[in-house]
Amino acid sequence: MLKHRGFPGRLPGTDFQFTIRRANSKGATPLTKRERYADRRPPDKRADLWFMAALWAHFGNEPFERGNLDAGRLSWLFGREVLPVDDPFDPLSYESLLVINERQARIAFPEAFEKGFWA
Repeated sequence: MLKHRGFPGRLPGTDFQFTIRRANSKGATPLTKRERYADRRPPDKRADLWFMAALWAHFGNEPFERGNLDAGRLSWLFGREVLPVDDPFDPLSYESLLVINERQARIAFPEAFEKGFWA
């Protein structure tokens, strides 16, 4: 499992996890598309925004390996802002390649692409 060095481990000041420490001995948690409903709690929305901003800052529009990125957090973006590169895609593999759908991500999370977001 590739560990993305320099990628934030969690949303600062919260328990919203962005990465995992070690591979699961039973295999990777599958990536699935989760629906984001309008009535989600503000902290959940903020975690999605910060995670998208971290993905963009770390990978940009280049394909990236799933590696140690948290499956639960990725699943909130998967299928819309984060797309599979591989065909067929293996949702159970830590080596699966993903890419940011920049057009969709800019619509859903415009703040994540603003200069100085991390300041």
